[in-house]
Parts: sequence; structure tokens; C-alpha cells
Amino acid sequence: MHPLKTWPRQAIQRITGVFTDIDDTLTTDGAITPDALAALGDLKAAGLAVMAITGRPVGWSEPFAKSWPVDAIVAENGAVMLQTVHQKGSRGNPSMGCLLSKSYQQDAATRCTNFARMQQVAQRVLREVPGAVLAQDSAGRETDMAVDHSEFTTLPPEGIAQVVAIMQSEGMHATVSSIHINGWFGTHNKLAGARWAARTLFGRDLDAERHAWVFVGDSTNDQLMFEAFANSVGVANVRRFEPQLSHLPRYITDGERGAGFAEVVQAVLAARPVRTP
Repeated sequence: MHPLKTWPRQAIQRITGVFTDIDDTLTTDGAITPDALAALGDLKAAGLAVMAITGRPVGWSEPFAKSWPVDAIVAENGAVMLQTVHQKGSRGNPSMGCLLSKSYQQDAATRCTNFARMQQVAQRVLREVPGAVLAQDSAGRETDMAVDHSEFTTLPPEGIAQVVAIMQSEGMHATVSSIHINGWFGTHNKLAGARWAARTLFGRDLDAERHAWVFVGDSTNDQLMFEAFANSVGVANVRRFEPQLSHLPRYITDGERGAGFAEVVQAVLAARPVRTP
């Protein structure tokens, strides 16, 4: 991982879109930091595409999709996309309305079948792994399950490994974020979700233009994104996962969490050409 200050200006100038993780990248203790929120707004004001890609559930993500200055939040590791749709009011009520649009990568029947299977796996995890508890945001999950390892409880490394092994033995994909162990049925993941969002929202082929995007993250469930993007950045707290990362981010910030994200945004905006009136 190279210091962020070594990120070539020529590469930064090609950036037109930003993907970012949420937990421990934009947030600290579950809340977005003011500098990170301001940085999101600065990106949008400069005309860049901005999307958050998270393992958090769709229910947890909904209020942030409405209030944060982002084009969309792709939740549950690529399965669900939330975006706000602004509508004009009627002639008698001309105020603007804001609706939340929700899209899925799986159809309703598949989601229903997978949800029932996940409940069975969850019960197996709780029976077999000492100290395992489901994430407190589980009620908002529609397409995956999550076991808490660092948010409100502590699960030791051997417990984390056991949960991952159970999920995988049941045919699930499993990843470990900075706070949760996520498991799901299906082929989606953060990278597939990013491709889907870029295509759906902007008609852009992400694989053909990865040089035009930067991804910012912090943990092992960001590895696919770190590997896929030459412009990948880890906020400084990614170092605690360094021994478990097969694919490291190309660059690393000085600051942790929201402060680190703000560093990335500052670098991106500082490299953009000055617009003349």
C-alpha cells in the first residue's frame, strides 16, 4: 500500500465516479463523521457520480439513501440498490416530493426461498458457535444474514472462522467486514453490485472504464473491489485487516475512517481542472 500522496495526478484527473464502503470508512461507531458527509456533498457538487456499496441491510440503509448526497446505496453486498427519485408535486401542491426506489438483483420468488434457507443457517450458527449472536440490524435484512463479531459483541478469530465455515458448508457466500460476518445465497457481491449500479444509473460499462472510478474501503469484504480497481484506497484503519487481505488497496490514507475518506475526496477535487466562468 502506497501513501495516498503518491497517487499520480494524471490518474486522479481521470476520475469521474466514486464508490465507497460505509462502516469504518464513512462512519465511526455507526455514525457518519461530519467531514465524510461534507466530502460526499463536495463530490456531488463537483459533478462526480457517488455510490456507497455496503454489507449493511436495506432497512438500515434507507434513511441514509434519502438524506446523504449520493446517487445510490447498494446494500447487502450488492443485492439491493436504493436511490431517491425526486418528483414534482401537482399543480395544486407544487412542492417537490422525494421517493425511495428499491431494486433487486434477485426476483421475489428467489428471495423468498433464500430467506427461509438463511433462517435455518442462522439457527445452526447460534447452536454450534459459542458466543455467536446475530447482528442487531438483522430485522432490516432481506437477502443476507449477518453475525456480529465487533459491533456490539466480540467474537474471537476462531469463532469468526467457524461461522464462515458453516456458511460456506451450507452453500453460502461469506465475507467478513469490520463489524459483521455476512452470508448469502446467490452470485452477487460488491463488485457485481457496482457493475449493476453503474450500468443501471448511468449506462456506464464499469469494466471498460475502471480507470475512471476510485473505490475507498477498509476491510476484508472490500477485497474484490481493491483487486478490481487500480484506483483503490484503504482508509488507515485497513491496516488491522492487513494480515487477512489477499488483495491490498493500492493506496492508503493517513487518517482513519471518515477523515481518511475526506483525504481521498480532497485529492480528487484538488486535481480537477479549475472551471472558468
